[in-house]
Amino acid sequence: MKILVTGGAGYIGSHTCLELLASGHEVVIADNLCNSRRETVDTLKKLSCKDIPFHEVDVTVEEKVEELFNIYSFDGVIHFAGLKAVGESVEKPVEYYYNNLVSTLVLTKACLKHGVNRFIFSSSATVYGDNVVPFVETLPLLPTTNPYGETKAMGERILTDAAKANPQFAVTLLRYFNPVGAHESGLIGERPQGVPNNLMPYVTQVAKGLRDKLRVFGNDYDTVDGTGVRDYIHVVDLAKGHVIALEKITEGVEIYNLGTGEGTSVLQLIEAFVEENQVEVQYDIVARRPGDIASCYADVTKANEKLGWKATLGIRDMVRDSWRFEKNLTE
Repeated sequence: MKILVTGGAGYIGSHTCLELLASGHEVVIADNLCNSRRETVDTLKKLSCKDIPFHEVDVTVEEKVEELFNIYSFDGVIHFAGLKAVGESVEKPVEYYYNNLVSTLVLTKACLKHGVNRFIFSSSATVYGDNVVPFVETLPLLPTTNPYGETKAMGERILTDAAKANPQFAVTLLRYFNPVGAHESGLIGERPQGVPNNLMPYVTQVAKGLRDKLRVFGNDYDTVDGTGVRDYIHVVDLAKGHVIALEKITEGVEIYNLGTGEGTSVLQLIEAFVEENQVEVQYDIVARRPGDIASCYADVTKANEKLGWKATLGIRDMVRDSWRFEKNLTE
């Protein structure tokens, strides 16, 4: 299949492109490079030995998206493009609502117009809000604790309603948990612009000496050691989940959690990183961060049984691969 991957030069998008290519599919990347790099596409070409058309396009712009759909005959869309920092979304809600919702609307309209009937949406566990763990797909969506989560919940509703009104339009909503790790080559991984918003790249930058200390937000949660508990999933496992979901998409709307089903605290992750890589990571405990919840991990029964997908890489793999990628970075 020929797949449009929006945000394909980004962290999860780039790994998914590699897995799509390895499975015999073709990819076209659209990315505005606001939190990614053009050279990632060159690295993908080297790793895959395949040609990958790249378009520097903001998919909130309808005319630009229409041009892409006129150039290529797509079989499906995997939509990663979006702003994704929980804390930043609290500070910049309008930017988040505009970017994340308009992009989804524009792509959905283009798919319906051009008869592209496979749509995989990059959603998030944040749509569950502060719910009872483990999170199962049938839980009612709570008002989430931040605008980022709200944009994902609204995106899901847009696509669900579009699929109801257009029975030929098949949608899969992938709610994923906390992606970490990097490709085994050490050549692609999480490389945010500016100060990292996610935990793992901050850990690796502190270990490398690029930043003085890691800030751990809160140690007074009702968890194993007081720090937040999350379901960390290796980005390669996550990428493979997208390929399987695309290949098994049929009709209507399906929702899958992509996680490991296990929770790991922030301090447990830091400890695993230090032990596995034999490096020091200095950190300070600071106040809780707005929008954060205590505990978040997945019930992955549905993805295991219906997709035949299961995460195979553990925390040690994640911290080892993240550090290998960071060490390979020269700037």
